[in-house]
This record gives sequence, structure tokens and C-alpha cells, in this order.
Amino acid sequence: MSRTLIRKNPSNFKTLPLFVEATPEGLSYQSIGMPLNFAQTLHRRRPVAVADTERFAVELANLGVSVRLTLHWQNRDYWVLVRQRRQDRGDVVLKLISGYVPAHELNLPLHTAIQEIAEECLLETPEGWLGGRFNDTWLPAPYAAALHYREALPFRLSPLSGSARPVRNASLPLIERPRAYVHLPTASLQLIYDLRLEVPREAKSLSLFHVEERLEGDQLVARLDRKRPDLYLMPLTDGQPCAELYTLKKDQLHPASTRGLYLAESFARQEGWVVRDERIKWKEWLKQQGLSAPTNASGLSRLTGKARQLLKKIVPGGGH
Repeated sequence: MSRTLIRKNPSNFKTLPLFVEATPEGLSYQSIGMPLNFAQTLHRRRPVAVADTERFAVELANLGVSVRLTLHWQNRDYWVLVRQRRQDRGDVVLKLISGYVPAHELNLPLHTAIQEIAEECLLETPEGWLGGRFNDTWLPAPYAAALHYREALPFRLSPLSGSARPVRNASLPLIERPRAYVHLPTASLQLIYDLRLEVPREAKSLSLFHVEERLEGDQLVARLDRKRPDLYLMPLTDGQPCAELYTLKKDQLHPASTRGLYLAESFARQEGWVVRDERIKWKEWLKQQGLSAPTNASGLSRLTGKARQLLKKIVPGGGH
């Protein structure tokens, strides 16, 4: 049974179309025209084309922001992916935490990115839900009316190294240097921030959930469904992803199926400043990364010491 956390009027959301200029040295964007609501923005997200992927000028429907979030938990790093049924594209993908940048934050999309983490990535302990801090700033608690947030023990967000090529809003360089690409099928400019989320050591029996607003009739509704956590962890080894996915429930990692899985376009191949694909098959992405799916043995070899000891008790000689 899902639980409704919040309801919003989608017509309150406004964004602005963009004019984007790209060169091999950098990319700049500025707003043009009048503010658009959600429906008007979706209407403008029609395919566009550029002749040169490194040098072009183009009008786009909107600015989107994503976070490649590295979760640090129990001395291990994981990328955070979320499941989304994309109503405008009629598919289901795993994607980075992401959202549309509203008109009043076009000059500070990092702020939108941090708010998206607070809205989409929920960390639960038996004593309540964890709040978060980015440097000295508290993240919002968007569902405080429905959920009990712990005042102590916040998780901490910090920036990781940014992209080599600068992105500017008009003439102002964006802080934390996000990676940028123009997504041709949806006529949108997408920014990806690299951030790290550190779970406090004292947070025990941790569970992770994804919450996404969906359009239901004339309202945007956010629901929590405990049976479908929809938040996935991809382990990293020496900063490189492993070909595995897990959900986390009460400090236990549970393997997730990757059969028939698609990843969103931010995982697809980028040419210059451009991404042409709508999505990429999991198996194809593994191939591009030079990764192979783990065998059962390799999965067991990464079990924690406690789990190996348990396994030895259950299966004599197991866990080696």
C-alpha cells in the first residue's frame, strides 16, 4: 500500500526556454522568451538537430539537472540510481536523480540538484528519516508534514571533482563545474553534478527509498511505496562501477534483477556536447564500460566479514 506524501498544483511550476551556444572550449546558455508551465515545456520537447557536435547555436525547450550521487556507506562507495516510468517517452529506465530547473533557479542549477536529492532519495532508520546538509546549508525536508525527520544525525553532501570543460549561464561560470550535454530527442540542455553523500556511522538499520512526483489528473502527487523502493545501488571499486545492482533494506543489500533493463540517456555515448539516444540497454552499457556481469562466486567474495562467518555456519567451507 503506497502512502501519499504531498500533492502539488503543476501549473505553479514555470521554466524558460534556452538559447545555447557551444564551442570546443565551453558551453553557455541563457533564457529566452516567456516562462512556460509544465505542459507547455513538454510540448516544446521535440527533436532538434545540429550539424557539428562541438560547435553550434540552438534554441532548446528547457534546462534539466541530474546528480551522479556517490553514496558512502559502511566503508564502501555506490552510485545511486532511481527507477522512473517516463510518461512523456513511454518507457521505464534507471536514471540518475534528476529534475527540471525552474525559471528562478536557471542561474543556480546546483540548488535545484540538491533539492532533487532531498525529494527523491529518502534514508530511513528506525528512529526516523535522515535530514541532510550541503556544506553549511541544511537541505529542505519536503515531506515533513507526512514523515518524521531526525533532527540529529544528518547525512552530508559534498562536491566531487567537476567537468574539465566550463559551462556558463550567460557569462557566469557555474560553480562545481557540472558535465553538460544537449539531448537532441527532447531539445533539452542537461547538467550533471558529481556529488557525494556520506551516511553517518551511527545510522543503523538503514533503508533507502525513491519518491517521484507523478501527474495524476490535475495534480502532481508524491507517494512512498515500501514494496517498491525503486532506489538502486551500484557498487564502485576504486571509483569504477561494478556490474551489479542492489536495494538496501535494514542494512541488508538485496541483489536486483537486471534482465531487460534500460538506463537513461545520461549513460549513453556522448559525442562532443551531444547525446542522440533516448536510453541504452544495460548489457550494451556494460560492454561500453568493459564490464562483465558477476558470477555467483565473485558476488560471494565481496560479502562482508560478518556475512562470510554466517555463511560458514550455514554451509561448511562456504564463503571462500
